[in-house]
Amino acid sequence: MTDRRSAERRGRVAETGAAWWLRLKGWRILARRVRTPVGEIDIVARRSGLVAFVEVKSRATDAELDFAIDERRLARVAAAAELLAPRFLQPNDDMRIDVILIAPGRRLRHIENAWIG
Repeated sequence: MTDRRSAERRGRVAETGAAWWLRLKGWRILARRVRTPVGEIDIVARRSGLVAFVEVKSRATDAELDFAIDERRLARVAAAAELLAPRFLQPNDDMRIDVILIAPGRRLRHIENAWIG
């Protein structure tokens, strides 16, 4: 149980860091940790007519990040984004699925348009 709580805490810290990074890049955070019946979106952000549904992954090492996200996980994020799109998109907005990867001592990696489904 302690490992699970620790992982949950690390995840929240990573999501907070990712949200701050997005703000510095000109994004406005619309929501965090939005749950749907098909999955959770870590961050929903808007910038210039674009809404990004962002999955944040944190791992202990940079090498582990290469395996942190896969097609199955991205499909779940995409399904959740589809459900949430009417809530966050305005007319003529575009949307995309992004991934932010974080490892201690490493530069944050932002993968734009990670899901093209």
